[in-house]
Amino acid sequence: MAPAAARRRELAAFLRSRRERISPEQVGLPDTGRRRTPGLRREEVAQLATVGVTWYTWLEQGRDIQVSAQVLQSVARALMLDPTERAHLFVLAGAEDPAPIVECATVTPAARTLLAQLEPMPAAVMNSRYDILAHNRAYTWIVGDLDALPFEDRNLMWLAFTGSDFQRSLVDIEEARPSMVARFRTAMADHGAEPAWKALLARLRKASQEFDEMWQQHEVAGLGNGLKRFLVPGAGLLRFEYTNLWLGPRPGPRLVAYTPQDDDTRRKLEELASGLRGCR
Repeated sequence: MAPAAARRRELAAFLRSRRERISPEQVGLPDTGRRRTPGLRREEVAQLATVGVTWYTWLEQGRDIQVSAQVLQSVARALMLDPTERAHLFVLAGAEDPAPIVECATVTPAARTLLAQLEPMPAAVMNSRYDILAHNRAYTWIVGDLDALPFEDRNLMWLAFTGSDFQRSLVDIEEARPSMVARFRTAMADHGAEPAWKALLARLRKASQEFDEMWQQHEVAGLGNGLKRFLVPGAGLLRFEYTNLWLGPRPGPRLVAYTPQDDDTRRKLEELASGLRGCR
């Protein structure tokens, strides 16, 4: 399938998923009783967006039609898209970006020095596909020995949905997975025709039914900072605040650093770093 056709098909599925999650009451439409399908009807979206029903139907069917920025804005408002979803809509619709950002996977010597200086705090450099491009020794305490893995498996999405040390150590893995999938889908909108992205997506869908089910929900989300807890052998429970530090134009390669959330975690990190594996 040609890249443009694949993107239109993805756009069609995304629009359907957003339409089906909105009830008539949410947008001020009268409840007309039982509906054969969940959410809004196509003609209701067209009415709210002040566009033709036939035109919107063609858009949701993935037909090759011209779409203006003004119409996309109207559709975004009608579907109550948040900023991340709205940006995702524009990418899938092929709206031209006046300042496209090219992601570079190169890890500079300065970034590697920074990783080393952050120890004993875990840190890694990864791209928007979640490939782990570089990491410090402390990062292996929470994700396992990455050097022992094939190159194609050094990917945080892959580690989260397959039998890995990262999956076993992340305490809140079940809560983390849906947001990871949503962020991955958002990032993929700019790269859907690229072989590396398509290959990773195919591997994930084949390897994990849970990932495949989440993928079909068409959720999108932006990157952010937050909290994570890990159970690390020889140390016990470690609590971190993780921070994304972009190494260039956003979105692009980023350094993710895990800082201790409490004194107990800080002490255990120092013990791990000094070779004292005991856990009190």
